[in-house]
Amino acid sequence: MRIPGRSAAVLAALVSTAALAALSACTVRPADADGKHHLPVRIELPSSHAPTATRSAQSGGAAGSAGRAAPTPAVRPTGAAPRVLWSRGDSGTGVRELQARLRQAEWLFDGPTGTYDDLTERAVSGFQGKRGLPRTGELDTVTWQRLLGMTHRPGKWELYLMGGQPADPPDPRCLTGRVLCVSKTSRTLRWMVDGRTVETMSVRFGSQYTPTREGVFHVYWKSRHHVSTLYDSPMPYALFFSGGQAVHYSYDFAARGYAGGSHGCVNVRDEAAIAALFAQVRVGDKVVVHW
Repeated sequence: MRIPGRSAAVLAALVSTAALAALSACTVRPADADGKHHLPVRIELPSSHAPTATRSAQSGGAAGSAGRAAPTPAVRPTGAAPRVLWSRGDSGTGVRELQARLRQAEWLFDGPTGTYDDLTERAVSGFQGKRGLPRTGELDTVTWQRLLGMTHRPGKWELYLMGGQPADPPDPRCLTGRVLCVSKTSRTLRWMVDGRTVETMSVRFGSQYTPTREGVFHVYWKSRHHVSTLYDSPMPYALFFSGGQAVHYSYDFAARGYAGGSHGCVNVRDEAAIAALFAQVRVGDKVVVHW
């Protein structure tokens, strides 16, 4: 059958349009395994990542051959850097707990002091490197979670191994006059004048076999460069209050903290603090040692 020229041209145009439509349907909207059609998925990355990545859903229908490689996974944005909790120069109870936990994990052997110093920074950096984390030396949320998982919550003894714990409220016997108010519970000494605390410092006491006596006493002798004749050990800034027991500076306490103990004296580890106290205390001032 012969088709007039104009009709033939129209028919050819229609056939061409249909073919293009069919071709477009195959290349723009492929069918997934569920038979549904999906538009291309666009993944936005943070501005620090360039260029912006895009991907299209792949066809996984019955037409796919066995053993065909799985579709390439989508490009995922890199998460933000973990938040820094503490770093060098910070201080407080949180830093003290960090140091106590680092001691448990055997990455820190000094302190806790409550101050994020160079030793703490090196300990954190070493802990991070051992676990494949960036060695920043800063305590971030990721490092903290790893440390929490490896350690137990430190008790008061561990937190204040080197002193620095808050003082207990003063004993009522300390509220009048000039008093060295010594608490065995909080292991602190308050220097008080007429009920006002002038200075507070960490102290330690005698061991089980040479305990520090409790009660109300008075300073009866001051000896700036004293050396014990019984134990042949230095007792600088000694303020004697009961027999051979005195408040004095201890080199051992400064070096070892509460790992050691005295022979009954009240040891102070801060030399500047005990020097200032020695200058202020007078013979006759009261000493109260209590729990």
